[in-house]
Amino acid sequence: MPSLTIKGVSINFPFTPYECQNDYMSKVIECLQEKVNGVLESPTGTGKTLCLLCATLAWREHFKDTISARKIAERLKGAELFPDSPVASWGNAATDGDGSTYYTDIPKIIYASRTHSQLSQVINELKNTSYRPKVCVLGSRDQMCIHPEVMRQESNHVKIQMSKAKVSSRSCVFYNNVDEKSTDKDLVNTIMDVEDLVKAGIKHRVCPYFFSRTLKSQAEIIFMPYNYLLDPKSRRAQNLDLKGAVVIFDEAHNVERICEESTSFDLTPYDLTSAIEVVNSVLTEQANDASSGEPVADNFVSGSLNSDLKLDITAIASVKKMLLDLEEVIDSYDVSSEKGLTKPGSYIYELFQKANFTFNTKTAMADALEQITSYIVGKTGIFMNTSGLQKLSEIIQLVFCGEPDEGNNEKRRQANTAQFKVHIHKDTSTYKKPKTDVWASSSSKKQGNILSYWCFSPGFSMQDLVRQGVRSIILTSGTLSPLLSFTAEMQIPFPVTLENSHVIQRDQIFVGVVDQGPDGVQLSSVYNRRFVPENMASLGNTVANFGRVVPHGLLVFFPSYPVMDKTLEFWKENGQAQRIENMKPMFVEPKGKSNFNEVIEGYYNQVNDTKSKGGSFFAVCRGKASEGLDFSDNYGRAVMITGLPFPPKMDPRVMLKMQFLDENSRKRLPGVKYLSGSEWYRQQASRAVNQAIGRVIRHKDDYGAIFLCDRRVAQKLRPLVDKAVVKGSACVSESQSSSSTSGPRSTSAQKAKALDSHAPGLKRRRPNEGGGGDGMARLSIQYDTQMQSRSKRPGTLMDALAHSDQRPGGEEEGVVGEEMPSSISTRSLQHDKHLDDRFRGGKRKIKLVQDQ
Repeated sequence: MPSLTIKGVSINFPFTPYECQNDYMSKVIECLQEKVNGVLESPTGTGKTLCLLCATLAWREHFKDTISARKIAERLKGAELFPDSPVASWGNAATDGDGSTYYTDIPKIIYASRTHSQLSQVINELKNTSYRPKVCVLGSRDQMCIHPEVMRQESNHVKIQMSKAKVSSRSCVFYNNVDEKSTDKDLVNTIMDVEDLVKAGIKHRVCPYFFSRTLKSQAEIIFMPYNYLLDPKSRRAQNLDLKGAVVIFDEAHNVERICEESTSFDLTPYDLTSAIEVVNSVLTEQANDASSGEPVADNFVSGSLNSDLKLDITAIASVKKMLLDLEEVIDSYDVSSEKGLTKPGSYIYELFQKANFTFNTKTAMADALEQITSYIVGKTGIFMNTSGLQKLSEIIQLVFCGEPDEGNNEKRRQANTAQFKVHIHKDTSTYKKPKTDVWASSSSKKQGNILSYWCFSPGFSMQDLVRQGVRSIILTSGTLSPLLSFTAEMQIPFPVTLENSHVIQRDQIFVGVVDQGPDGVQLSSVYNRRFVPENMASLGNTVANFGRVVPHGLLVFFPSYPVMDKTLEFWKENGQAQRIENMKPMFVEPKGKSNFNEVIEGYYNQVNDTKSKGGSFFAVCRGKASEGLDFSDNYGRAVMITGLPFPPKMDPRVMLKMQFLDENSRKRLPGVKYLSGSEWYRQQASRAVNQAIGRVIRHKDDYGAIFLCDRRVAQKLRPLVDKAVVKGSACVSESQSSSSTSGPRSTSAQKAKALDSHAPGLKRRRPNEGGGGDGMARLSIQYDTQMQSRSKRPGTLMDALAHSDQRPGGEEEGVVGEEMPSSISTRSLQHDKHLDDRFRGGKRKIKLVQDQ
């Protein structure tokens, strides 16, 4: 295995690295040596994960060797062990003068990604290296419990409760075997992901969930989902010690959202009602037991750790009263308006104080809720929904985090809530709150309000992470640009940055804009056009046409699930789905996790079938398929983006986020980079698109085509591309850049020599080869023969979207992404085409022609 040295650290790499991989590993080593944070962007397919693992583990081994060398040097008191290699000179490159002389000072590596499927891919990459660190992967009970009785339960909540009950009563044989198996070297030293742990647990009859926690204390690298790391509640539950640790966020384009969600909550009427019902049942039971003289322990499993409820009836009654008061306070607000009621973040204290929730009562209340939850979980044969109680306990800890200094309460409260907003709005769900008892407030007779406490700055969680004493934080992904605004939102310093180039050549990827369908109808996903029948029909015919010429796997991404569902339903009723199905059988991404693997395996098998013409996979941007799934080689020879996935602009949370950013932008403090609300809004769509199109290029030898099927893309990229409009075709124009490529770009456009060099599967057909059908006239792709300067043109989709707002005559400010469609007739389109033909000097066409 090749070995290279970067900044004094010897790295074992599976093959000779490319220049961009050397650059990436150099930046990783720099972060670790200097004990600073870094944000590193490297396109999909550049071996980012492999570079990250090898560089980090090599640095850690070197750090360990440095400590060994210092210990030897101390014992030799400066004498040289080898004449040509003074031991005292070892290690400064690794530790930068840390002065660490204990093996306990060797940093752990915390590797976080969004999902366990992504972590499994990372762990598989680790297995391909020469490094064999002690590994631990953390997962949830419902993922890792192997007890047959628990696994039969359909509800995750019931699974978790039943699992806890069996553990507390020591009636789970798998849990009871954990201590014995924790010394099994074959198990301890094997690199396993969650799936491997479950298989090993079944084979060795040991609980994977608790066995993974025994591995954590000795692990050198710990894998976990984002929320385990960013959510303070999860950190406490996992007992994570981050002091001195190296924290890595892979697929970090999701970090902003996860940071905000981990410190936000929505308290619904159902949450409060279910909590009140549980407390009321315990109160009733305790009152009955007290009146009959029966001991409480008789209601529990023998030996249960939770059989002793250390709360008297008065305390339980007080808890119930506080919950009823909180319910009444929240429902007392008149929020008939669809917009709801918004208050500053600090208002949360005033609201909770009305129900006697304060810094002084928070500890007692949280303890009481935890005790009642444990009491219910410990009971046999009865499984009540304690999710409301658990949620309230977590909310109390979130809102009343820290202890305000005496006489400085207001200042502390302002600091805690500066990044938050309180939003009270109507509950529009179908659940109706039942009347619990005579203690219940009158609010139980109506639908009720939802109390939302939303964080709008990922910096709140990032700063909390820094306060844990981490050594370095590395954020990495293929779609982070623009880095300046991304790092500004994080509110912690990132001295090390990288925007890497790609390993592929330009003739391995084609990017085209399809702004109208084969019938000349403009393709658009704006809110008032996306469900127009002629628009949906034209899009369906466009997909069917591409299905005829794209070999093997075709990926089609929609802006959202509702848009995909309604469009597919229309296609089924009007024949477009049958046309697609005849060429490439359709597979649709499900919303839930239950049958996702089954669907994706079906698609893979269809593409692998040599007797078939491939398959088509329909998914949504920001969905499971667009985030980290592997569609390499034949699984994804082309990807179609059927609309720009802007967030729902009228959603209260989106509106408040944009308002929050605009308020901060107006401060204009010197030396601070601000992100405006409209910039953030555009970036959400651009990053989601970039993630989706990143599915098509997965390694250096991969190739494929990208088709952006929305007229708004053509408008945004007008300075970047020349459009070819051909009657009766799905029109495609060339974009000279790929958003997969984020490094420095050529100042002049590199022209394609032939269509086949862009997408080898898009072979030219002779007119007599047959095929065709309605709207399947020809596919025309236009290329320039002259070199054009692009030094002042935007280089990526994101750049172009931002650039478009600076042009005179651009879309009206404030309606980016949801602008009204212009009314253009087919006749005017034909006239534009005629003018385009007249002034098309120095250009040639390469056509794919089929009989109609």
